[in-house]
Amino acid sequence: MDRSSEISATITRVASDELDVVTLSRRCCNKFYINAHPAKAGERYSMFENLGRFVREHDARILAQDVFGSCELHDDGMDALRSACGEVGWPVTWIEGYGRSGMNMTGTQVYAISGAAVEPVRLDGRIIGATCEDDDATYCLLGDLRPADTSCSRTEQTRATFEEIEAALRLVDMDFSNVIRTWFYIDEILLWYDGFNAVRTEFFDERDVFQGLVPASTGIGVANPAGTAVVADVYALKAKRNNVEVRAVPSPLQCSPIDYESSFSRAVEVKLPDHRRLYISGTASIEPGGETAHQGEVEGQIARTMEVVLAILESCAMDWADTSRAVAYFKDIEHAPLLDEYCGRHSLPAIPIAVAHGDICRDDLLFELEVDAVE
Repeated sequence: MDRSSEISATITRVASDELDVVTLSRRCCNKFYINAHPAKAGERYSMFENLGRFVREHDARILAQDVFGSCELHDDGMDALRSACGEVGWPVTWIEGYGRSGMNMTGTQVYAISGAAVEPVRLDGRIIGATCEDDDATYCLLGDLRPADTSCSRTEQTRATFEEIEAALRLVDMDFSNVIRTWFYIDEILLWYDGFNAVRTEFFDERDVFQGLVPASTGIGVANPAGTAVVADVYALKAKRNNVEVRAVPSPLQCSPIDYESSFSRAVEVKLPDHRRLYISGTASIEPGGETAHQGEVEGQIARTMEVVLAILESCAMDWADTSRAVAYFKDIEHAPLLDEYCGRHSLPAIPIAVAHGDICRDDLLFELEVDAVE
């Protein structure tokens, strides 16, 4: 008898002005989804101090980290991160979180774990990820994956990034059939998103990805300190037993992105013996036929996006209270308070969310939301 199925996971949530943490406690380990915010007083790097304090108190290891902040702050910010957390032995994906001007930080998101061994993944001498495992599966998180040569074309850089992802997966005995979720941070996305999609579709065709699970994904327009055309994060899973189920989840209110030549799934659900996880792709105000809804209306686009995301959650017997991590992207960061107003009007629970600037994949899209949930 498989005794792992007899023991339920527990989920705890702690929220404050500066640190939101969702903890998934299993028999084998504790997994932490951490969302840290700068102090309201304007201390840019206080979020790193709070992060360092939390991981030390919980004897946790960081596997991967995203930082939403001005590229101009990257070097000083990394010094502050090292001061707060010690040697940075994990990938840090640093992207513009507040537009292309100003010296701003809006937050950082971290995946950490305690009670399980963590093995770093190195490629060409650089730590680009980590693996951990339990009785059910091996998990791999990769971050800050980018092309080495910035002199080649954007599409060539994209191809090189996919090949780097593949090389990293090969190091941990995985391939694209194990990829659950991807994030592509695309510089000047509005100028060449079609070219990015063409490369991704070609690569997926070559690797037979369309014959299996097409990952959930976010593609958002942001800059990065390295000046590359694209930077990627990846989450992959390799089951050890047949008690792990992975499936693509359609959107009840939208068509498949593949219908308009964008190769990702609306969401992916992972079922383990004691809990479920749902990864909802970057979602915007798009009609069932693929057209933009509420053109020029930020509030309308926020409402439509929230309705679409909720419908996906409810199709998996979840709701907003199950959110473990979210990112809200605004074409104009000044519109961010409108999301708070929407949540207040609809009495939504507190959501662990980062707010960032980003160009959405269409010029007439003003808002995008990605959500992870656990139940």
